[in-house]
Amino acid sequence: MGSPKIIHVETAAIRAVGPSLLVKVWAGDEYGIGECYPSAPASGIHQIVLNLEDQLIGEDPRDVEKLYEKMRRWNIFTGGQAGAVLTAISGIEMALWDLAGKLQNVPVYRLLGGAFRKKIRLYADCNAGTVDAAAHHTGEDGGILGEEGDEQYVAVAKEAIARGFDAIKLDVDDVTGPLHRDFFNGAISPREHDAMVARAAAVRKAVGDEIEVAVDMHGRFDVPSSIRFARAVEPFNLLWLEEPTPPENLDALAEVRRNTNTPICAGENIYTRFDFKPLFEKRAVDYVMPDVAKCGGLSEGKRIANMAEMEYIPFSPHNVSSPIGTIAAAHVCAAVSNFTVLEWHAIDMPHWAEFVRYSGGEVITDGHIELTEAPGLGLELNEEAALEHRHEKGGIPFFDRA
Repeated sequence: MGSPKIIHVETAAIRAVGPSLLVKVWAGDEYGIGECYPSAPASGIHQIVLNLEDQLIGEDPRDVEKLYEKMRRWNIFTGGQAGAVLTAISGIEMALWDLAGKLQNVPVYRLLGGAFRKKIRLYADCNAGTVDAAAHHTGEDGGILGEEGDEQYVAVAKEAIARGFDAIKLDVDDVTGPLHRDFFNGAISPREHDAMVARAAAVRKAVGDEIEVAVDMHGRFDVPSSIRFARAVEPFNLLWLEEPTPPENLDALAEVRRNTNTPICAGENIYTRFDFKPLFEKRAVDYVMPDVAKCGGLSEGKRIANMAEMEYIPFSPHNVSSPIGTIAAAHVCAAVSNFTVLEWHAIDMPHWAEFVRYSGGEVITDGHIELTEAPGLGLELNEEAALEHRHEKGGIPFFDRA
């Protein structure tokens, strides 16, 4: 029997955490499934994926790292270093790993070097579970800081704990709300600062000391405001403070880290191992959080984890994907020694788990994903559920259907 050859690439867009673009890579009668970073404009990523098909046709899908480099280097003049092109490549690379595992009848974590663990711990992003927070993420509403908003966050945090999670994350920033003086200015006003600290305090008090609590600032603030806040929340013993300053200036982030005992986490807005190198060199983080659905894929995520291990930095991937991207990230988490916890961002989405049929049964049990010996990623797409939640904007065909 000859070597398998890639014959076709196709896409579909679904409404999961965001407009997720799914990718199928076909070799004969078998396909692998992947997912591009959900918050990216699905229609633009769709076209980039189709353009990348030319670099894949006729290739052996088991040569995953070769094909990743072929796509990345072919696009060196068209954005192959970051952004939408890397997001498209990441979804294809994920599908290639799934296909390679199926063709060789082994799970992806085996192809990545084997498992340090098969039970992958998750933390629940509690902001997805409040109406105000959902509006906040899209800029549709302001004023989520305050007593009523804190009560909602406390309720969702308690729900996460009841569902078996022992780690949670919450947002404290609201740059569109009335307490923030100027959307374009990264300064935190005194009233805003107090409200942000109060939210963190309310959640910490509600969940107790045994639950790990992370706080996200979404890269929106200046250095003095970030240092002031980071110092103010030191008594709450946070798991980490996430992206206090914008991602394009790593020196600013390092300055915040040097001036607080609160651990700093960043990396969701950085692409490829080359961009993570200065993050480590500048000692800007205590935790690193690449998103495998946009940083380059599973191999690149593992390389970044290995770089972090050399600095004794924990690997805790960012993740806002459907079950496809989430389980793919879990395979990377299984295959590296310094994994700590993986994000889950769908506490308010009862249909989230319906997108796949998972070899382990339930996708998440007691705040964990249990990986199996099933080949590839260990899942199959539930096309009926995916079609029911199809993302209609952009005119994207549903896997070559109309």
